[in-house]
Amino acid sequence: MMQSGFWWILFSIGLYGIIHSVLASHSVKRWVEKRVGTNIYQRYYRLFFSLQAFFLFLPILALVVLLPDVAIYRIPRPWVWLTLIIQFGAVYLLLNSIFQTGALRFTGFAQAFNIKGATRSLPLVERGMYRFVRHPIYTCMFVITWLFPIMSWNVLAIALGVSAYNIIGAHLEERKLLQEFGEAYNEYRRKTPFMFPGLKLSK
Repeated sequence: MMQSGFWWILFSIGLYGIIHSVLASHSVKRWVEKRVGTNIYQRYYRLFFSLQAFFLFLPILALVVLLPDVAIYRIPRPWVWLTLIIQFGAVYLLLNSIFQTGALRFTGFAQAFNIKGATRSLPLVERGMYRFVRHPIYTCMFVITWLFPIMSWNVLAIALGVSAYNIIGAHLEERKLLQEFGEAYNEYRRKTPFMFPGLKLSK
């Protein structure tokens, strides 16, 4: 029988997603910029955004551990070793993809310490994992969340919630990338799958 923790975790991820999306919206960013000034906004907003995203996700992880739970299945040996190797590979590729787009800029630390260099436009990245999918960070997160050795109701809730939010977030990110890169990104979209290699379900 489905555990109550499953619904609490899904609810918390939905609330997290709403907060994350609101803070990422252009209207809120413009509102903050008007209140604190362009210089402070450009230097610290991305860092604030990254830190709040990290710390607000910690209670969700706590719910997964603390709420009542029941295992659905366990991956047996030796297959569990294979899934762990794939997970570690996905973590490596995720970090590599972040570094390709500028890890310090991605987290906001670059803007906080060197605003002039950090606000320069970056080229469209099409190397590494970006040759195969447009959103490799989200692809890797799919692999990591769905290959847990023990799948329980709480783990299933976080896997479903994170997966749904990744898809929504990727579509929202596409709009920003189109505004930033224009036709160059349109061309990249035409030749590169959305999130899974060889599967072109989104333009």
